[in-house]
Amino acid sequence: MKKTVVLAYSGGLDTSVCVKWLAERGWRVIAFMADVGQGDPSAEAVARAKVAGAAKVVIRDLRKEFLVDYCFPALKAHAVYEGKYLLATALSRPLIAKHLVEVAHAMRAKAIAHGCTGKGNDQVRFELTARILDPRLQIIAPVREWSFRSREEEMDYAKRHGIPVPVTKYRPYSIDQNLWGTSIEAGALENPWAEPPADTFRSIRPPGRTAARPAYVTIGLTRGVPTQLNGRAALPIALVQRLNALGAAYGVGRADIIESRVVGIKSREVYEAPAGTILLEAHQDLERMVLDRELLHLKQRLAGTYAELIYGGLWETPMKAALDAFVDVTQRHVTGAVRVKLCKGTCQVVGRRSPHSLYRQRLATYSARDQFDQCAAEGFIKLTGLPYERC
Repeated sequence: MKKTVVLAYSGGLDTSVCVKWLAERGWRVIAFMADVGQGDPSAEAVARAKVAGAAKVVIRDLRKEFLVDYCFPALKAHAVYEGKYLLATALSRPLIAKHLVEVAHAMRAKAIAHGCTGKGNDQVRFELTARILDPRLQIIAPVREWSFRSREEEMDYAKRHGIPVPVTKYRPYSIDQNLWGTSIEAGALENPWAEPPADTFRSIRPPGRTAARPAYVTIGLTRGVPTQLNGRAALPIALVQRLNALGAAYGVGRADIIESRVVGIKSREVYEAPAGTILLEAHQDLERMVLDRELLHLKQRLAGTYAELIYGGLWETPMKAALDAFVDVTQRHVTGAVRVKLCKGTCQVVGRRSPHSLYRQRLATYSARDQFDQCAAEGFIKLTGLPYERC
């Protein structure tokens, strides 16, 4: 009787070849497809898995769980890796790995597999999560084992076995897409001096080709979670989809980055994250209004640590749980509305309000209504400088 392996299957080149490679080595392959907003798993992708030799294809709609339990916690923490990457792909991996393990248990499989390369980040994210959840499962990484030395050789292998793959030698990008954003690498992007070709981008218009008249959107947040658009309640998937469409139409959310991978190398990545970019601007601005200075500054310092944990595949760790507890306390008063202006690739907060605002016009104003006791400043400055006086 064949041993069963559950493969994290995307339907792309690598995982399609993985199905055939594993089947040739005597495995009964279950292809697991997670819908995290990359588009409904197509009939073509399912058929491709079966042509390659999959015994079964399991599909789960994880879009709501992805946003509510992964993206929104990262949003509340302001998790942005190296100041530019909103972690869309990195956030999806622990979720997919969790369900990969669940499917393996349901299928009584002894192994799981993925199509990640040996020099990428995703291998770390999948495997660390799986080992934390069930260290007894064998993990197979075909791309680290097979003899193919390029994507071109993989394409030739797929062609020989009649596996239709959605990539060509003339457009050999590696693309990962979900509701929170899109990651694009390889091909012409491997030259860090070259500007990304026009066909690199998936959805976001070039800023120079967007409407001249700006668009305004008001985002309502409740305890740090986005819950409204333009004063109306919006469920997570619909809210993010609408902001993705609006942001993309106005050229918002592009990033071109030289990035520090977990395994130690530098890579060139292009990202698109319209909704995430807009929501992050709104959330950060509302926090500045409602959090006291010391708490705000501490949270800002910890944001980088939170982002590094996600990037490095440490979602299921005690440190991540401890940081979540801290972040949740900071969100108690992050309720209000933020008005954002989108124009020619820019995203700018132009208004904010909250029932928990610490802004007091009577203290901030320079008009005749000023109630700030300016005489108190002299004593404050003397006491602040006292430890530094040497005579």
